[in-house]
Amino acid sequence: MPANPSSPQLDNAVPNSPIHAVVAEDFAAVNRTILAQLASRVPLVETIGQYIIESGGKRLRPLLVLLAARSLGYEGERHVTLATLIEFMHTSTLLHDDVVDESHMRRGKATANDAWGNAPSVLVGDFLYSRSFQMMVDVGSMRIMEVLSAATCTIAEGEVQQLTNVGNPDVDEAAYFETIQGKTAMLFEAASHSGAILADATPEQEAALRDYGRYLGLAFQLVDDLLDYQGDAEAMGKNVGDDLAEGKPTLPLIQAMAAGTPEQAKAIRQAIRQGGLERLDEVLAIVDETGALEYTRAKAEEMSAKALAQLDALPESQYRDSMAALARLAVERRN
Repeated sequence: MPANPSSPQLDNAVPNSPIHAVVAEDFAAVNRTILAQLASRVPLVETIGQYIIESGGKRLRPLLVLLAARSLGYEGERHVTLATLIEFMHTSTLLHDDVVDESHMRRGKATANDAWGNAPSVLVGDFLYSRSFQMMVDVGSMRIMEVLSAATCTIAEGEVQQLTNVGNPDVDEAAYFETIQGKTAMLFEAASHSGAILADATPEQEAALRDYGRYLGLAFQLVDDLLDYQGDAEAMGKNVGDDLAEGKPTLPLIQAMAAGTPEQAKAIRQAIRQGGLERLDEVLAIVDETGALEYTRAKAEEMSAKALAQLDALPESQYRDSMAALARLAVERRN
């Protein structure tokens, strides 16, 4: 079981990139707030909460809050609280997802459920979710509360939809996009949207930042699903073929069934129904031969382009430039 450091630091949890650098001071404030809000009279809550937050990652959702607010000239401090609660919401979903998916590795480290068990992971996820709503009250905006509370329902529905899709080869592209809009893109959308509201955006700017987050989230999820069939396990922090092993009908498989021969479609249908990795090599060959990976990347590039187009509604600034770079990163990354 991982130890709980006596002097917690989150410096390594923030990626060192030019995109993050423009809000480096804000991120430092977010890290301090994370540590303060993890405080609990139950030590295991702090231990697991700190472990999962320190596991790294791109920290994209709090980044979106900070960039959206700053791009519109926001000069207050509530964006730090808002970014923190968005990170807590995301972290709680990770804890719950890993239990549902029976995952053992995330970002190259043992998952919390692997280290401490399912029950503590679920309950600490509940704590982080509840704490996020406490901070939502501190932000003091009824409109932001409306956006985020609606988002939580959509996210939960997306997760349930993904669960019901497992082992179902009849999921089509429209149903796939509906699922990833809920389970992934919704929190991206809520992050940039709430940041815009906090900064008193015009109706046009608010809509643009809301849509920017949605398209960015879709692009990231599409590339995640693509990399499951052509990524590097060490760089990704998970095993290639994990989605297939869990019987998830993602776009590379959906498109391969649509574009392939009847025999190829039948093989993939059987692989989705069975789960596991017994047919991984065969499936990898089919998604390659049918152009399904190129199709999925093209869809991701389409979403990235739509995200970039939304930024025309914002004034020129280093923050808008970072959001543009983030949209390009979504499709250029390899992990």
